[in-house]
Amino acid sequence: MKAAKNLSTNPVHFGCIALATLCGLALSTGCQVHVAGQTLPSGYYLMDDIQYFPAGSENKLANETAALKADREAARSRR
Repeated sequence: MKAAKNLSTNPVHFGCIALATLCGLALSTGCQVHVAGQTLPSGYYLMDDIQYFPAGSENKLANETAALKADREAARSRR
């Protein structure tokens, strides 16, 4: 009986293992990456949920503006 060849030294077998390993690594890693503070999109960014934030008031200091207006009106009425 002949001795069985060592399969790890067979170049075809080694190539198949290397290809399977590379394909497994490529499929297990996502496409979304963080680079220099940016989040770059995945390959599925067109199917992501849309986040909608409705426009708020243009005046971010509405309470302060109302208080100043009321104070001016009160000062005018005291004269």
